[in-house]
Amino acid sequence: MNWKLAPVFVCAISTALAQTTPVPKAALVPVTADSHPLGAAAQTLQPLDLAKAGYVEEEFILSGSANVYDWKADGSLNRTTSGAYADRILVRHPSNPARFSGTVVVELLNSARRFDWAMMWGFLQDSLIENGDAWVGVTMPGAVGGLQKFNPTRYASLSFANPTLDASCAGAKGGPSATEEGLSFDILSQVAAALKSGAPGEPMTGFKVEGVYMTTQAGDIETYINAIHPHALLANGSGSGKPAYDGYLVKNPTAPARISQCGAAPARGDARATIKDINVPIIAVVAQGEVVAGLAYRRPDADGPNGRYRLYEIAGAAHIDKYAYTSLPTFPDQIAAAGSAQGSPEWPFNAMCDPPIPLSGHPLLKYSYDAALMNLDRWVRKGIAPPHEERMLVTDGAMPALVLDEFGHAKGGVRSPWVDEPTATYTTTSPGPGTCAELGHVIPFAADRIKALYPTPQGYVKKMSLEVDDLVKAHWFTESDGKKMKAELIGAFGK
Repeated sequence: MNWKLAPVFVCAISTALAQTTPVPKAALVPVTADSHPLGAAAQTLQPLDLAKAGYVEEEFILSGSANVYDWKADGSLNRTTSGAYADRILVRHPSNPARFSGTVVVELLNSARRFDWAMMWGFLQDSLIENGDAWVGVTMPGAVGGLQKFNPTRYASLSFANPTLDASCAGAKGGPSATEEGLSFDILSQVAAALKSGAPGEPMTGFKVEGVYMTTQAGDIETYINAIHPHALLANGSGSGKPAYDGYLVKNPTAPARISQCGAAPARGDARATIKDINVPIIAVVAQGEVVAGLAYRRPDADGPNGRYRLYEIAGAAHIDKYAYTSLPTFPDQIAAAGSAQGSPEWPFNAMCDPPIPLSGHPLLKYSYDAALMNLDRWVRKGIAPPHEERMLVTDGAMPALVLDEFGHAKGGVRSPWVDEPTATYTTTSPGPGTCAELGHVIPFAADRIKALYPTPQGYVKKMSLEVDDLVKAHWFTESDGKKMKAELIGAFGK
């Protein structure tokens, strides 16, 4: 039986608060022999030569004034204060404007390790470069200290200074913080305004930007969608009055982040905790290994003009895999930023699983994000609605669990040849400490079981290839990824 979907909550929005978003000042930060951006593509665990791919990478410091808000339980939003800020963005785009697709993906960089981690770039980079898309990574408040430790001179100006340091509030544990994380939400709106402005000196000047999409894993994107998006409007040019962001790609919807250091995060069951309908498309991607923990945030799909939403639950996918970690900074850069680095480049964790497993390089989740971005872009720019898919089946009761098929994969959700015509069980968790619970591993079928399922390799290849073609045609995978899947299949089993 399917788990009950959470109701869609429509926030009480005060139109008086709707405001045009200013374009911040952008200052290019040059690369020198002894100074490079933290997280530069050439200084990651899987270095990438962007120039060889026809891309350039630039770093900017954006500065201006941002508001801080109070987000009430009824969904209303009020400005409480404002203050000066300086933040950094890392920009990658084709060197030739003629190659630019018009799409910009803005990633809220993950700060879980106290420095910037471009997790979604790790999943999406091949597809972005192949399509000629641009990518922008935005530093969030939790990573500023790591940047300034990494290079005190390069990042000296970065600031999320609390504009009301002397004021007390219930949400600030241990007293007011010198940093006001609440500035970040207005900053994110200004990042989009800068990318779309075309003004001299702004990051995408000379490039025709047609769609700007926000992505990340963490509660900040949910807070931005529900609280900020309806108020963040562009000020000038052909986009005047339009939303700052044209769509959202959400990795694993979860509890929204607090709106400021003085505001408590919405609790489980709070109406603000579920992604609400807004006037641009949203696609959420949830791996099989994330479904049960995220049941409280499930909601129905929507196709109305004021609510376009898809939730894709990916059968056979674990929460995270090696692609996310390829974009971590090099170990020397991690140590410079945080004082230490976890594990090794091959296993970037302090503890091994029990028994040890390799970090999965299976491309299912990566290909799922590629398809989700393709569908989001088509929905925004061409008005082509993406396909619907049923939710995974979940048992009733106080301890819900996924209903599994005979091969150990969830029933329902977005399918793939790996789970529909399997030669292995793709687990979504592994025994051991820490992150092991979020890491999957592969349990290959015995040869006699494979023989019983697929009497000949040729028959198996034909069956798999036909399913790949059908899934590509239905837009569950990109055409490019479909070709890669079939090439890998032929390489392993022959034609």
